[in-house]
Amino acid sequence: MFDIAIIGAGIIGCSIARELSKYNYKTIILDKENDISCGTTKANSAIIHAGYDASYTSKKGIFNARGNMLYDQVTKELDVPFKRIGSLVVAFADEEIDTLKDLLENGNKLEIPGIEIIGPEKIYEMEPNLAEGAIAALYAPSAGIIEPWEMAIAYAENAIENGVELKLNYEVKSINELEDRFEIQSTDGELVDAKIVINAAGVYGDNIYKLVKEDFDFDIHPRRGQYFLLDKSADGLVNSVIFKCPSKLGKGVLVVPTVDGNVLVGPDSEDLENDQKEAIETTADRLSFVRENAVKLVKNIPFRENITTFSGLRAEPSNGDFIIEESEVKNFINVIGIKSPGLSSAPAIAEYIEKMVVDKLGDSEVKEDYNPTRRPRIKFMELSEEEKEEMIKKDPRYGRIICRCEMITEGEIVDAIHRCAGGRTINGIKRRVRPGAGRCQGGFCGPRVLEILARELEISPLDVKHEGKDSTILVGNTKN
Repeated sequence: MFDIAIIGAGIIGCSIARELSKYNYKTIILDKENDISCGTTKANSAIIHAGYDASYTSKKGIFNARGNMLYDQVTKELDVPFKRIGSLVVAFADEEIDTLKDLLENGNKLEIPGIEIIGPEKIYEMEPNLAEGAIAALYAPSAGIIEPWEMAIAYAENAIENGVELKLNYEVKSINELEDRFEIQSTDGELVDAKIVINAAGVYGDNIYKLVKEDFDFDIHPRRGQYFLLDKSADGLVNSVIFKCPSKLGKGVLVVPTVDGNVLVGPDSEDLENDQKEAIETTADRLSFVRENAVKLVKNIPFRENITTFSGLRAEPSNGDFIIEESEVKNFINVIGIKSPGLSSAPAIAEYIEKMVVDKLGDSEVKEDYNPTRRPRIKFMELSEEEKEEMIKKDPRYGRIICRCEMITEGEIVDAIHRCAGGRTINGIKRRVRPGAGRCQGGFCGPRVLEILARELEISPLDVKHEGKDSTILVGNTKN
């Protein structure tokens, strides 16, 4: 029996698992997908928000402010790229100045460092490609950018290194509340028993809660956002996270550099029905909406350099705020409705849940062999020439380039496969070390990655998947 079962292997579930791995608890992460970070975590704006937006009285505001402060330490410990590039909320009309003042006041109450309202001269000095007509902006220097999926993977790796178990392709069918534990059954009939259940199931959070409590006063519906991802040739278009003044539907279309040197444009905001929690397709009309609004914010956006479009689903709670609490069912903890700024808030949410669980289970001493650091990932192209030569001498696979767009070596791919919670699919490897993330989107390196996966996992190439367990790539031989 486990002390703790965490349902959901996104950024929230994995960050909680890593914090709980400090203790002598038996913990397991369960997820219905074929890999970590396959929900909201893999498709969002990849921003660490400064924290001025959500009300200072809300959980979103409180956790965002604290979470932002924790990112320097946690990314250093887990060897995840993170850049504080600052953000601008730009006003183009006099009536929007009041919105900036409200955001500034709210940010000051949350003690967000360094925020100020700046005028046109400074705005255009910072962002020369901003659309004409900006009259003021709220500047927040602590905003940053990150790879959210790598952050979740790093959390999971470190948690597993410290004793947490991970079970993928485990779709929860039922949860039976017993006297001293919960019995969690998968759709395949497999059982997991746990004293405490932490529900971090993203857009499915309300579905999971319904398995233990039939009636409650909220729901979670999917809100879809669609994006353009521009090639690295667009690098330098903007230097900061650029927002327009927010509306009731959220922060609106933004333009932001990514931590890897691309440019991200989006999202729109489209509320879907509760039965559309897998609706991650893109649509021509909504992408047109993104384009039309983005060019009002930043000029000369080179959409001809677009290399892919994608969409992600946000878990929109009907109460308008994060749901982070022990539910009405004892020892069943909901950590759901974690929409933006959920990524920014993750370290603080994990810290909060850690204290809650320790209060319940006791044994609050950190175990002697707890290791908070993740084994560094070798990024071959960032090494010096001398380091590259030495690396190739140790392992010749680092001398073989597999992905020419991103200059990723065979050695990096092999390492990504054999790590804790290693990649097992084409997209899983793409998330970990970026082959297929460049201009050709895997058109050239995809077959080589497939070959390496088959070889290293000792499986048939026919069994290598693109993403989910049913995403078949090859169906047979064309020649004998």
